[in-house]
Amino acid sequence: VRLPPDIIDAIDKLTPLAPLHQPRSLAPVRAIAALQPDLPQVGCFDTAFHQTIDPLVRRFALPRQYEEQGLRRYGFHGLSYEYIAGRLSEISPIFAAKHTIVAHLGNGASLCALHGGKSIDTTMGFSALDGLVMGTRCGAIDPGVLLYFLLERGIAAEELQAMLYEKSGLLGVSGISGDMRTLEASNDPRAQEAMALFAFRAAREAAALANTMGGLECLVFTAGIGERSATIRKAICEKLTWLGVVLEDRANNTHAEILSRPESKVEVRVIATDEESVVARHSRMVMQA
Repeated sequence: VRLPPDIIDAIDKLTPLAPLHQPRSLAPVRAIAALQPDLPQVGCFDTAFHQTIDPLVRRFALPRQYEEQGLRRYGFHGLSYEYIAGRLSEISPIFAAKHTIVAHLGNGASLCALHGGKSIDTTMGFSALDGLVMGTRCGAIDPGVLLYFLLERGIAAEELQAMLYEKSGLLGVSGISGDMRTLEASNDPRAQEAMALFAFRAAREAAALANTMGGLECLVFTAGIGERSATIRKAICEKLTWLGVVLEDRANNTHAEILSRPESKVEVRVIATDEESVVARHSRMVMQA
């Protein structure tokens, strides 16, 4: 959509969904609008691709009034998933009919179940905190832990938010870094523990998405870690052998396009994502409308 002042204000009200990302996205929008008010700007949303998720899948088991107020699972990384869905259809129309999981693994990480080029389920929910272990974000966590911090430890909401977004995940578990490259280069056992947890949670969530779709036929790795970390890809795939994943080590170590062996029931691929091209395409469509 175009970004006139009323739309910018409406987006600003959604900041609780992404308290780190939203202000940083809106700041340059407002700066440009102040400098050149006649220059059109376009907003493309990471949540839009997940509109096809069934209401059952996106619902929280909270009192219904809160769902009516907008508290539900939205999902993120949609621009990346839209690009991957398009690339798969370009590679072969057969992929559109396959039950596919795309693993967008970077500093922010999530999985998406794709079928027919549409999002069926995803690991991020109401916010970008949910789901997988990330660079500095905790991923899915027992809400009782949060209540414990608030009620028993007396941690203020702002401090808790900073902990969950900026001090947890790989950084929190390792105590070293939230950067996977640094952890892979470290001999510290805490770094190994952080990477093991990252892979374990990704594989566990992948199995859950396979259940949502009723099967798994294709697994795609993308984003910084997904495209470049042979170690993490192998750790995840080894935990999915029961679903029919058979990795070819040489292909994985050389970051080949296809990582699976011929006998694998699940085709494993690496596809470099390109969210910017999706943003450009949508922006052009909006400007030409």
